[in-house]
Amino acid sequence: MDEVDRILTAWSEEIPSLDVTPLSVLSRVTRLARHLDLVRRDAFAKHHLDSWEFDVLAALRREGAPHELSPGQLIQQTLSTSGTMTNRIDRLAERGLVKRFPDPNDRRGVRVRLLPEGSALVGAALADLLEREREILAGLSEAERAQVADLLRRLLGPFDSSAA
Repeated sequence: MDEVDRILTAWSEEIPSLDVTPLSVLSRVTRLARHLDLVRRDAFAKHHLDSWEFDVLAALRREGAPHELSPGQLIQQTLSTSGTMTNRIDRLAERGLVKRFPDPNDRRGVRVRLLPEGSALVGAALADLLEREREILAGLSEAERAQVADLLRRLLGPFDSSAA
């Protein structure tokens, strides 16, 4: 019995007519997300990065050479807002991790490029994060990992398709 089981039992005893079965899955997902957020923050802190900084740098790094995106693409990939992204790009540029420059194909547009320092930093942080995540998943077999990934993909589907 875990903490979620205790919560479900308490609710069932307190309000027997209430169907609390969704909590058996989603409360565990929420609790896991909180733990994973702490693991991410710890892995990134070693590299003097906040989670949002990693997310922006990682989006650029995944893009492939020359590792650049428009602010709009960064907003979409990091699930942030326009004002937030402007501030984030400014802060990363001040640190010498990215560079903002005019879009050669659109006089009104801007591109953001990952600089070598940003690439090295996000690579090191990613390596540390993956090491921690492998430790977290060590108790699951390959088949179980694939099953969990498939089930979570199905749960996320409606959210991801509505964001597109």
